[in-house]
Amino acid sequence: MNSIESHLSATEIGHYVNGQLVAGGSTRFGDVYNPASGAHTKKVALANEGEVANAVAAAKAAFPAWADTPPIRRARVIFKFLELMNANKDVLAAAITAEHGKVFTDAQGEVSRAIDVVEFACGIPQLLKGDYTDQVSTGIDNWTMRQPLGVVAGITPFNFPTMVPAWMFPVAIACGNTFILKPSPTDPTPSLMMADLWKRAGLPDGVFNVVQGDKVAVDALLSHPDVKAISFVGSTPIANYIYETGAHHGKRVQALGGAKNHMVVMPDADIDQVVDALIGSAYGSAGERCMAISVAVLVGDAADKVMPKLIERTKNLVIKNGMELDAEMGPIVTKTALDRITGYIEDGVKSGAKLLVDGRGFKAKGFENGFWLGGTLFDHVTPEMRIYKEEIFGPVLSCVRVKDFASAVDLINAHEFGNGVSCFTRDGNVAREFSRRIEVGMVGINVPIPVPMAWHGFGGWKRSLFGDMHAYGEEGVRFYTKQKSIMQRWPESIGKGAEFVMPTAK
Repeated sequence: MNSIESHLSATEIGHYVNGQLVAGGSTRFGDVYNPASGAHTKKVALANEGEVANAVAAAKAAFPAWADTPPIRRARVIFKFLELMNANKDVLAAAITAEHGKVFTDAQGEVSRAIDVVEFACGIPQLLKGDYTDQVSTGIDNWTMRQPLGVVAGITPFNFPTMVPAWMFPVAIACGNTFILKPSPTDPTPSLMMADLWKRAGLPDGVFNVVQGDKVAVDALLSHPDVKAISFVGSTPIANYIYETGAHHGKRVQALGGAKNHMVVMPDADIDQVVDALIGSAYGSAGERCMAISVAVLVGDAADKVMPKLIERTKNLVIKNGMELDAEMGPIVTKTALDRITGYIEDGVKSGAKLLVDGRGFKAKGFENGFWLGGTLFDHVTPEMRIYKEEIFGPVLSCVRVKDFASAVDLINAHEFGNGVSCFTRDGNVAREFSRRIEVGMVGINVPIPVPMAWHGFGGWKRSLFGDMHAYGEEGVRFYTKQKSIMQRWPESIGKGAEFVMPTAK
């Protein structure tokens, strides 16, 4: 068994600081469960302020040498890490399924998307090239360069324990920063697996660190003067808190919040494609995705075409332990999350929405103690209902009926979230107008989950993003670096006398 596989059987999860696994020194621990069986499998240390400070100190000490390492040499380490991520894809995916519950094939896809960003970061020598102007003024040349910030941190959610951290650390490390990852305590094992792979890739100790924990660790990172930037993905209330608190302490902050993603279905759309798209995007990963489609906006008579097939497919979802390869949907991540989601279903019924498929009471054979919920489908949902307004983060699809395209656009633009959106149509003009007029950060035309590829960057609008820059891609390079402008001339080109004006193009 290699070091990464040993984490699968570990019963205690600690931290990773300065190239070493560190047992939690605090007396506080969180519980880790297998969502399919409901069994308690591990305990995870919850860091105190001192443990966070130790990680920051290690990262700070490693920063000068790593920042001075030529980008091409940093890229060689990242290339090795890329090779190891590819070789250990299935082990990482198994750890995700064991602690999150998503089906194994979906977990493999998550790891693949993480690998895409690592591969993008391998191009850092080209990405860090600056601009140069010869003779910007008489005898003066001007150029810009991008330099790393220092110690930076990522605070990541339970739903993508490999992919979302990889939105952050490959680019941050490639740019010359040192990194501290604070993963979700719900599924902490993949963070230590990736730390092992960095070590095997030859990354210097202290460049990548993992601190397990909860709000205590988060607040310690937010207030520590040596942490220069914070990246976050999670709910909107916490994203707002991270943004405000980080800014108060003078940090650069990139905080991605919640979502209520809509799919507009035009009457001319291919109905079978629409149903396939809704099933996959609403119920994949049990709806625990910030890019899940949770509202179907059915335009005109599209509803009469879609609903019968949608009801049938929702009722026949294959819901099993995620390690069974024919599973389409696994369990909910925790009992707490399950209770929250069923509360939303009850509220939807009370508010007058028509419950067409009720997933409550579902149990997977042989795993009756797991955190199970079947696919749930509502029709005749209205904008005043909580199930429409709030992010449920579960396998609950709400259908809203509108009369025309303009009404669909107005409905979506009025929502507080603006993360992702999709429109299914055969009409090129509708597609173009939708793309231009919709007030959402990521748009799909006949693409239900429009998550941009690694070189384009990820981010929403409105209350789905706090900060100025999106995650990964060239936006990530800008976030994890600061620009410096240099003007230079040599003594032989300097005339006599004092200069009382700024350089001009003369």
